[in-house]
Amino acid sequence: MKALIQRVKNAKVTVNGELISSIEQGACILIGINSSDTIKDMEYIVKKILSIRIFDDENNKRWQKNVVDKQYEILCVSQFTLYNTWKGNKPDFHKAMGADRSKEFYEKFIQMLKDKYKADKVKDGLFGAYMQVSIQNDGPVTLEIESPNTQDKVRQSVEESLKEPRNNEDSER
Repeated sequence: MKALIQRVKNAKVTVNGELISSIEQGACILIGINSSDTIKDMEYIVKKILSIRIFDDENNKRWQKNVVDKQYEILCVSQFTLYNTWKGNKPDFHKAMGADRSKEFYEKFIQMLKDKYKADKVKDGLFGAYMQVSIQNDGPVTLEIESPNTQDKVRQSVEESLKEPRNNEDSER
């Protein structure tokens, strides 16, 4: 599981011009779900989102407070494209969890985040929809977190693919 965390002054999600969710100061988080992710990966990402120190303290000392300390809002947006690979110049998303399983997984993730923080502080987009995400990035600060289990699986997959002989089509690129 992967989270791309953006510290924001505000953020919103619209679909077909209709406002779905919006937050004021806090974090806008793009969530990628790997096909092999488990509840352990979910727990790890939730814990990290709530504990990483990306905000200043009351004395303007940087990197001292987390979203919970500041009582800020979180806007999560599902984004399967975070688990892309490349086939030439075209993205391929076979490492992302399929829509049939990922919707339920994502909904459990959002619920876990609400349970561990405050339900009214956690917002999300519209799963599977063509969304427009607007943010006012603060800093800018954009950080990536990936669950250790997923990192190990991705590393193993890359190592295995490097061992496989390349076909002529790949070598012509």
